[in-house]
Amino acid sequence: MLAVPNSSLPTLFQQFNALRVLIIGDVMVDAYVWGKSTRLSPEAPVPVVNVARTENRLGGAANVALNVQALGATPLLCAVIGDDAGGDQLLQLLHERGLPADGIIRSSHRPTTFKQRILAHGQQLLRIDSEVETDLNADEASQLLAAYDDLLSRADVVIFEDYDKGVLSETIITECIARARQRNIPTVVDPKKKNFLAYRHCTLFKPNLKELREGLKLEFGTPDVDRAGFEAAVARLRAVLTPEIVLVTLSEYGVFAQQNDEKTYLPAHLRTISDVSGAGDTVISIAALCVALGQPAAFTAALANLGGGLVCEQVGVVPIEKQRLLEEAQEAEL
Repeated sequence: MLAVPNSSLPTLFQQFNALRVLIIGDVMVDAYVWGKSTRLSPEAPVPVVNVARTENRLGGAANVALNVQALGATPLLCAVIGDDAGGDQLLQLLHERGLPADGIIRSSHRPTTFKQRILAHGQQLLRIDSEVETDLNADEASQLLAAYDDLLSRADVVIFEDYDKGVLSETIITECIARARQRNIPTVVDPKKKNFLAYRHCTLFKPNLKELREGLKLEFGTPDVDRAGFEAAVARLRAVLTPEIVLVTLSEYGVFAQQNDEKTYLPAHLRTISDVSGAGDTVISIAALCVALGQPAAFTAALANLGGGLVCEQVGVVPIEKQRLLEEAQEAEL
């Protein structure tokens, strides 16, 4: 099966609604402060920003949950946050968006990851990050695995959303994949550098080009100029991790997917790019739903590539619009 027939796309999108997706990883609050700046501070050569409005948004694995929800599926979020004001704000945001928080563990030993962006005249002037990157302690890890087990019993697919903030250690990753495999539940991975080679035997592994280079410690060019080097890196990745599917996002070059010996290159869709933030979250969300429904890698890559391009037309981190994705997929004759 190379692709879903165009007439079957509405059925596939309807099937999304029955899926339950367990998302484990690093959640965070993305905070924005918008204002105007007309002068420099007399205290230092920095702009003075007069605040016009502020907004807190769900970020990291929580934004993946928003994308899963927007696609019609039920997200089950599993993470560790601080017992602090940032954690209170994150839980309030989950409540406001109708997202479950029963898999969220609170800890007094680590802060909630909180990223505050200061913007004026359409430009980001400064970002302030409040976070730690140390691994969970024994008690936190035990609570996380207990919550994961409870949610896994209800899940159709697991997404690992790793931002290198300490929730996902090599031990936790190995244990969570093993427990999912015991239940024949597929696992899809959005990796970062620290634990890149820990995700052995996952179902789908989705790095971007930079992560592929850094994770394997290999130098190679983009596929348009160094296809042999790129494919050698993918072969190395497959040898080490043995995933069923490798999906590499290539920014302006589109996406690459490989399942068994079948390799698929798809160009990026020409769009007016406003902001690439959150595109990876959309790609992994779409890929997870397709994997849960047994779709082939070529179709999974095509739909995820289309969705990632759509969210780049929006400013800021925003979830995908399901109906628009369906209409564009039909128009593209996926």
